[in-house]
Amino acid sequence: MDPIGASCFSLHIQENEKAILEQQKQDEKFTEIIVSCRSLSKYEARTFKSLLPQIIATMIAGSYHIVVGISLAYSAILIPQLNATGTDIEITKNEASWIASVIVVVVPVGAILAGFFMDWVGRLNTVKLAAIPGVIGWTLIATATNVPMIIAGRILTGLATTWGSSPAVVYITEIARADMRGSLISCAPAYASLGMVIAYLKGWFLNWRTVAWYCNAYSIIPCLLIWFLPESPAWLVSKGKIEEASKSLKWINKYQPQPPNQNESLAELQLNQLQKEHQQKLEDQARNGDGGLVKIKAFLKPTAYKPLIILFGLFFFQQFSGIYITLFYSVSFFQEVGSTINPYLASVLIGAVRFFMSMVNTYMLKTFRRRPLVMTSAVGMTACMAISGLFTSWILSGKSDQRWVPVALLLLYVITSMIGLLPIPWTMTAELFPIEIRGVAHSIAYSIANLLMFASVQSYYALSDLFGGSSGVQYFFAVISICGMVYTFIFLPETHGKKLTEITDYFNHNTVFLGQKKPKSKKKTQSRVGKKDIVKSKIDNTKLMQV
Repeated sequence: MDPIGASCFSLHIQENEKAILEQQKQDEKFTEIIVSCRSLSKYEARTFKSLLPQIIATMIAGSYHIVVGISLAYSAILIPQLNATGTDIEITKNEASWIASVIVVVVPVGAILAGFFMDWVGRLNTVKLAAIPGVIGWTLIATATNVPMIIAGRILTGLATTWGSSPAVVYITEIARADMRGSLISCAPAYASLGMVIAYLKGWFLNWRTVAWYCNAYSIIPCLLIWFLPESPAWLVSKGKIEEASKSLKWINKYQPQPPNQNESLAELQLNQLQKEHQQKLEDQARNGDGGLVKIKAFLKPTAYKPLIILFGLFFFQQFSGIYITLFYSVSFFQEVGSTINPYLASVLIGAVRFFMSMVNTYMLKTFRRRPLVMTSAVGMTACMAISGLFTSWILSGKSDQRWVPVALLLLYVITSMIGLLPIPWTMTAELFPIEIRGVAHSIAYSIANLLMFASVQSYYALSDLFGGSSGVQYFFAVISICGMVYTFIFLPETHGKKLTEITDYFNHNTVFLGQKKPKSKKKTQSRVGKKDIVKSKIDNTKLMQV
């Protein structure tokens, strides 16, 4: 063979080798994607003991929601006591509406700050910070000598509720097993309902200042207990704290058995998966740029703005269906519907029903899909409010003396609201967003919800004047509830039993749930794998021919 021919043959072999190596790299990447996307849930034991660490972490991390519930219900016991004769602080109707609603007006700012804090210092450290504004706020309320001091205290306690609740929900979302995520997250509203019962009970027997002093303990104790929990593994990996993430996963999976046919423990497998996902994100950031600009760009993607829009609509129907209006004004509301039952007792019953239904809801979220629960809830709320409004108008006009009926229907209304329309939107604020923006996106959604809550609570007296009293307001709540059912049927995606990556991928292809694009079938995936094997076979044959 002449030198030129030999040189060309050598060059041909080198080019083929480069092509083969490039193809092998692509195959390895394809295999790695398949492995990283493969669910590890098949290795997870489904026993109570294996879930115990997650339950303990959830119970402790979510315990700050007790004081959140007290903060929400506090205006219901504060306003009647301030309106009573002989009080040392007198208030007007306008001041009463601000005392009730101002706690949520600060939430947008507080929630956004909480979003940056939880991405910066961690989920649990942000919850610990909540004790600072919480203690200052409750002390201001307890020592108030005028309305501005009460409002200032309510603002600070509102800030504390965002720092103590949003990071806790994100933390629970990130440590929870996929099939138990909804049930564990529902622990948060259960705690909040317990806090409402505590507030109503204390308000029935104690002065509002004494109740405020007690709330300091409810603010501090959860933050002390959190010191015993490991931080979110996903957050630790994102910060490069691999050793701490490994310890956290080992604690979370403490009672998980060794996966069959695997050399690594479940905690090690999960750590490898988190590292691969984080490495992929770093590579994407290297290509697209880093810093705040990346997060801004992320919010322009359908995986961010679509969930925000859907949640905005869902929270609108939730807030104006009367769920929180009846909570903030429960004592006054029962007085206005003409009930002869002690309004504090009726409020305690509502709080107790909410707490009981929160525990029932833990089972329901684990067993049933989200969409049917929300739609069933909205229909039940519509029926309860419509009939209650009818009886209220009859009672006030003297056509009926069945004064127990509105109270009974309002209790049933609370039960139906707890089935879906009350808890599910809050749980979805952490489920619907990709992890790189989950902290900030959750806080933005939380802020939107609280702005709508502020608008609804602030509008109570205006709605009463507009619709001719409490009966007209209840009719309004019924109409909004049935509209919420229609909205859910059309737009709300199903998240029950879905992995967070599957939920995120849904928004890349869909906006309206009806007529959604179905994911590719397993047959197509197997076909792609088969083609890959054929390509490999061809490459191997090429190698043999060259030799």
